[in-house]
This record gives sequence, structure tokens and C-alpha cells, in this order.
Amino acid sequence: MKQIGYELTGPIGSAATLGLVVLQADETLEQDFRQIFPDRDIAIYISRIPSGDALNAETIAAMEAELTRGAQLLPRAARFDAVGYGCTSGTTLIGAKAVARMLRQGVDTPVVTDPLTAALAALRALGTRRLGLVTPYIDSIASPVRDAFGAAGIEVCQTLSFGEEVEARVARISPQSIIEAARAAAKGAEAVFLSCTNLRTLGCIAGLEAELDLPVLSSNQVLAWHMMQTTTITARKNAPGRLFQTKARSG
Repeated sequence: MKQIGYELTGPIGSAATLGLVVLQADETLEQDFRQIFPDRDIAIYISRIPSGDALNAETIAAMEAELTRGAQLLPRAARFDAVGYGCTSGTTLIGAKAVARMLRQGVDTPVVTDPLTAALAALRALGTRRLGLVTPYIDSIASPVRDAFGAAGIEVCQTLSFGEEVEARVARISPQSIIEAARAAAKGAEAVFLSCTNLRTLGCIAGLEAELDLPVLSSNQVLAWHMMQTTTITARKNAPGRLFQTKARSG
């Protein structure tokens, strides 16, 4: 065998490198991110953690123990500009500060975020004080998500939930069902939040905003937007939602 020389080149993520720690059951988040950030110079790396077949307090507690290991399994040679945890309800029950601490134990990055932190930043940027909330969760999961917005000073005037506990079914909830729930949740609200990274919401946002004349946010959309705000990258030109024309507020 003849050995030949070679040259080294730069990283795939010449514009930015993003990491996502995603639930094993999630079928949606990765697809949405690649739609929002189609630029081939933006590298997106995914690590998955066990999540169980059902979404409840017990399975979320089990996820907590896997967060650091999930972050450790992201490529060691990559320099991550931002890393996100892909679970809205998990962040709510574990706590955003605890999530950030555990991710940082596993990966070196200047920015760590999650859907709840990102949603609150988005609502501040939009000046929203009254929110309509749509979730797929059972009551014991949906209520803490609602309460987390309330604790941040956001009045949740409507909460609608599909009451689904089986993770595999969440990604199969039809866009039409999501649209109908958003319409109902919009009553008295200044914006609507579609909670859960596994819900297929991205294609619903533009039409709902045109119909309701309100900002419509989703877990995956706000997570992508927040990572965009904390790096130098941009989303695709027609990324869905008024949010992508809005800059984050400092503080």
C-alpha cells in the first residue's frame, strides 16, 4: 500500500455550528431546523437521549439523567456556536438553569438554550403579555408549562391540550387539528404558542398568522430563532412567522 499526502480543510460549519440534544421519540425538530437553516455552511449536529414511549413526569425525570451524556456525544472536534435542548415540557419540569448546567458539563459552547427560554425571549421581543397556549400533553405536563409562562409575567388566557401521552402519536397529530386548536386558543390573546418540539407546526404558522392577525410561535421556531439571535447566522428568507423579522431584546 502506497501512502500519499493530504491537506486539511476547515469545518463543515463555516458559517456556524449548532448542536441539538433531541428526544429519541422526536421526529420533527431536526426536520424543522433543516428547513429553517438550509444553508450548507450551517452545520447542525444531533444527539439523542432516551425518552420512553410515554411523556409523563417519570419519563421526564429519566431524561434528566441523560442530558450530560447526550451533550457529550456531540462531535468533539466541532466548535459549537450554540447548543439547544429539544424538549419544552422537559425544560419546564427539570428547570432551564439545570438543563443549561447539565448540557455545559457535556459540551463546550458559549450559548445554551431550550424552547421555554427561547419562547420567553420571543414573547419579550414581540411585547406579548397575553398568550394562547396549545399543547399535546396530558394535564400533569400541560399545567406546569402554562404555569411557567405565568411565573414569567405572561397571562395565559386560553390553554388547549390534546391530552396525548404517547410520544409516537404526537408527531402524527394532523396540521388541521393544530390549526383548529390555535384558532380557539387565540381568543383574547396577543399571540399563540404551539408547544412541543414533536408537533408538526412549522407549516401551520404563516397561514394562522394571516388568518388571526397575531404572532404564532412554536417550540421549534422559537428555538431556531433564539439560536439565530445569539450567533451570526440567518434563517431562510421566508422562514415562517413574524418572529423572524424581530430582534431579541437585551436583558
